[in-house]
Amino acid sequence: MLTRTILAWNLSGEATALAYINIAFAVPMLFASMLGGAITDRVERRQLIITGQCLIIANEVFILTLLLLGQLQFWHMLCTAFVAGCAFPFIMPARMAVTASVVGPKRMQSALAFSSSVMNLSRVAGPAMMGLVIAQFTVTGAYFISVTLYSGATLCMLGVNRSRSAAVDGPKIPLLADIIYGFKYMGSNRTLLMCLLFGLLPMFVAMPFQSIMVMLAEQAWQVDERDVGTLMAIGGVGGVLGSLWIVHRGDAAHRLHLMLYTTMSFGIFLAIFTQTSNFYLAMLPLLVANICASAAQTVNNAAIQLLVHDNVRGRMSSFMMMSFGLTPIGVYPMAIAADQFGASNAITGACMVLVVGVAGFYLLSSTLRNLDHTVTEAMAKAR
Repeated sequence: MLTRTILAWNLSGEATALAYINIAFAVPMLFASMLGGAITDRVERRQLIITGQCLIIANEVFILTLLLLGQLQFWHMLCTAFVAGCAFPFIMPARMAVTASVVGPKRMQSALAFSSSVMNLSRVAGPAMMGLVIAQFTVTGAYFISVTLYSGATLCMLGVNRSRSAAVDGPKIPLLADIIYGFKYMGSNRTLLMCLLFGLLPMFVAMPFQSIMVMLAEQAWQVDERDVGTLMAIGGVGGVLGSLWIVHRGDAAHRLHLMLYTTMSFGIFLAIFTQTSNFYLAMLPLLVANICASAAQTVNNAAIQLLVHDNVRGRMSSFMMMSFGLTPIGVYPMAIAADQFGASNAITGACMVLVVGVAGFYLLSSTLRNLDHTVTEAMAKAR
């Protein structure tokens, strides 16, 4: 992600170009998410993940080849972002469903926290390594590493047991009917719907700050790619700590207040980060913001997984994945605001919207306020 952002910035020098790259990734992700979720509930999930990862590898090799030939252009970046956006809607719901089938409901939140900590750990090592590679060598070297890591991830999936939904053994119905049923299921489960919408809020409003981090670092602190990598690594450290906090906390109740407070704190500390004039001091609120964001997302994801039946887990996971699709789309208004008012002010404004949005959810939704009771009932039925 860091390498793609820096490469797009170097090719264009405009914040809106970063938005276009992210939109090219997000649009197919949003449109294909329901298809990916429905297929996840119909096929063997491990094989689906492996196939999608192989497509991603081919995508990265294409960019690497153009870099080696000196022929890479910005429109190539747009095309490969589109292909990646088509692959992830099949990978991510399947991965979530496999995780849920392995651990069961009692350990769901802890398992998702462990999974999140591993992903955030890669955010620590990845940006720091790529920032160093790009600064000392070239973007081409970074893509060599990327292809190697993707290949290793695909090989690791071969060690995971096969996983199928219970719906596979049931009567076959048209794929479109499966997709429509996913919407009906979500609409009939109001608590699930509120959790999904609440989870989308920070991902759409504030999380896009990551995609204009290059611009923020240059404007606010006049630092280079290595320091941008450091900032992203700090965010990864915060993500790891947030996940480990949830692991230590276990699967205890009182999810609602934890989710509300950490989401609101994410917005507050992110705003403090953007307005801190000293680069090194700014790392502390960035760390805390990412601790809160990771904890909030983990609790929200666990609540959703506990509320759904395994027959529709892939489709509901695809709804969750829309948060990843909305994050790049959210880059566009933030990028426009950054070009007009500066990156710091644009991100701060987004944080204010997030805090107000969290308060609005709590005050206006009695369903969300009863989240803990509803999840407890769902866990009892699952036993």
